[in-house]
Amino acid sequence: MEIKITRNPNPGVKPEPSVLGFGKYFTDHMFMMDYSAEEGWHDARIVPFGPLMLHPACTALHYGSEIFEGLKAYRRADGKVQLFRPIENIRRMNRSAERLCLPTVPEELAMEVLTKFISFEQDWTPSAPGTSLYIRPFMFGNDETLGVHAVKHATFVIITSPVGSYYKEGINPVKIMIEADDVRAVRGGTGEAKCGGNYAASNRAGEKAEKAGYSQVLWLDGVERKYIEEVGAMNVMFKIDGEVVTPALLGSILPGITRKSCLELLRAEGYRVSERRLSIDELAKALEEGKLEEAWGCGTAAVISPIGELCYMGKKYTINNGEIGEVTAHLYNSLTGIQWGTLPDTYGWTLPIED
Repeated sequence: MEIKITRNPNPGVKPEPSVLGFGKYFTDHMFMMDYSAEEGWHDARIVPFGPLMLHPACTALHYGSEIFEGLKAYRRADGKVQLFRPIENIRRMNRSAERLCLPTVPEELAMEVLTKFISFEQDWTPSAPGTSLYIRPFMFGNDETLGVHAVKHATFVIITSPVGSYYKEGINPVKIMIEADDVRAVRGGTGEAKCGGNYAASNRAGEKAEKAGYSQVLWLDGVERKYIEEVGAMNVMFKIDGEVVTPALLGSILPGITRKSCLELLRAEGYRVSERRLSIDELAKALEEGKLEEAWGCGTAAVISPIGELCYMGKKYTINNGEIGEVTAHLYNSLTGIQWGTLPDTYGWTLPIED
């Protein structure tokens, strides 16, 4: 597909690595293309980063017809930029699109526009340790009439942001509050889709946790309110009596690409791994018996985030003396080593960006 380019006449100044944080700065340009039921995807363009113009009746504003993805570009020591498993993000985006009745983007087309746009903006990829270029593709329905129905018009956008650590704690263990009242999703709902409504629905519990001094919420299932599901912005894993356990994907949990990568790495290295239902009672018992050896969250933004404390119904549990566990550190070092090119990629997960 031909991509029209309009260069930003007022390019920005790249921020110093020490001030990056997460999602605070944006690059000079964004990618856009439009969809209609009659024309399909068309009008692909790279334009200066800036506000979007939306009709007041835009479908996304009224009915939440919106999905998004998150992946990163990494600067290797040789100066080249590479992506990590981008096809997995594209496939997940299309599964989300199907769930919300948004148009899918053919994989070949999605890869083409993604790689061309990152090549165009790759100078914004920082090189300092622990930094990367966060990539946020998103799609929204923009029919200009009120009424709930399948989307006939949509817009696909990619924006990029140079980032540092997602959590202010960095790779240090975080404190997590287990939410007992609100629920994130139920099977048959949109829990396995990456859509804005899932995250908006989590804000109340997240605010409550933050006020109590916790970084994130750990969700329980929406029916029985006793099975572990996922952390607010990440999947979650536990090492219990030598076995790595993570909640099974039963329709209400986001199928994370970092989660998938962790499981594939661990199994390849001979660890005992299971994907199954894990109740809060089983987890509490493992804590009390000293069998919960490690816990960590995993996701694109933070990669691996060790959990040092869990709080449930006012009771606090310390995990591994509040320190980073051996498997947690191993996963972080292995994944980031592959992502930044300091370790060999024997899995074929990385994709170098052409100049």
